[in-house]
Amino acid sequence: MPQSTSLPLAQIAQLLDVPEDSLRALIAARGDQGDTTLVGLTVAEAARRMGVGRTTLYKYISSGEVPSAKVGRLRRVPVEAVNEFLQRRLSRDGFGTAA
Repeated sequence: MPQSTSLPLAQIAQLLDVPEDSLRALIAARGDQGDTTLVGLTVAEAARRMGVGRTTLYKYISSGEVPSAKVGRLRRVPVEAVNEFLQRRLSRDGFGTAA
């Protein structure tokens, strides 16, 4: 498993005051939690990434500001739609430049 931390696992275990073997077992048991190929987010996931509530995101979806699609009974928001919405907001509100 690739390490994504800058500290060795032994130092992390020491900082957490847990045995290194226990920390390694926890990491192994946890497995790969994230799916980097995920392209359709739930409304809750998209709202969390955007820093807004679900109700606010549903307003953006119903107004057409954020595209989404129904998959079965569930609504999915493309990852690209979240990124594009945030880019539009940043450029419109002027947060992309220093004051």
